[in-house]
Amino acid sequence: MNSKFTSVLASAGLLLAATIWGFSFVTVKDSLDYIGAFYMIAYRYTIAVVVMSLIFIKKWKLLSWDYIKHGAFTGLFLFLAYVTQTVGCDYTTAGKNAFLTTFYVIMIPILTWLLFRKRPRFYVFIAAAMSLTGIGLLALGSGDKGINIGDVLTLICGVFFALHIIFTEKYNKNGGDPLFLTLLQFIFTAVAGWLTAPFFDGAFPMATTFTGRVVGSMLYLGLLSTMVGFSLQNIGLKYVQSSIASLFLSFESVFGILFSTLILHEAFTLKMFFGCLLIFLAVILAENGWRIFKATSGKYNCINIE
Repeated sequence: MNSKFTSVLASAGLLLAATIWGFSFVTVKDSLDYIGAFYMIAYRYTIAVVVMSLIFIKKWKLLSWDYIKHGAFTGLFLFLAYVTQTVGCDYTTAGKNAFLTTFYVIMIPILTWLLFRKRPRFYVFIAAAMSLTGIGLLALGSGDKGINIGDVLTLICGVFFALHIIFTEKYNKNGGDPLFLTLLQFIFTAVAGWLTAPFFDGAFPMATTFTGRVVGSMLYLGLLSTMVGFSLQNIGLKYVQSSIASLFLSFESVFGILFSTLILHEAFTLKMFFGCLLIFLAVILAENGWRIFKATSGKYNCINIE
């Protein structure tokens, strides 16, 4: 299989992951009425760990101290991202939660600059300003009194998702097995969820946790959104550059607001539409600005801005 075809398949997998995650915002929003955010994370990741461990049981022979360190480190960012995102979803709408999560796309080049001294190009800063403007329109256009705590937590989750993507790509490019690293990340996240849930969510909600509605939601979140979605992401990050991969993954915001409007009947005003449009254009600019400006400079025989 040639590298170009592999890259196309990986990109298609990333887009499929975005579709699965888009619907998960609706599932999470509905499930928060029955189970706390920390127990939800523990529940869904435990399902993913059990099934994935059985499917890829032979991969356990790869276990080493380096894998444990890398899995725990990236798993910490994954856990913190899902905690802030899930708790944030309880205080804001599923649609806003979906779109604000894509803040991680803007954060990837900025955090890469801070961590590895790779200064982003000028258009990344333009994209950041566009994104912040879009966030303001999205928050103020929803009928809320400005940006609420759910919006802030969702923006914070974007930082953690960015760190998770940056370091997952780094370890995968160093020759690691993406599926085994994914499994170790899930184990860390599940354990962290069970350890912290009693402190933040109280006693385990036995009465509601095993109802058909919650079990069905957790199976979707555990098997599709968690196991399949993140496996597709981490495999994709092995064959697709993180900046390009994040562009495909950012489509989860489009699917998220589409599903939340159709299924949850959440309000979607004109001001919110322009806010979403600005955020989406900012994402495209952040990841494809070099192509846009290179084409423009070539057309008008300008100096190559790269």
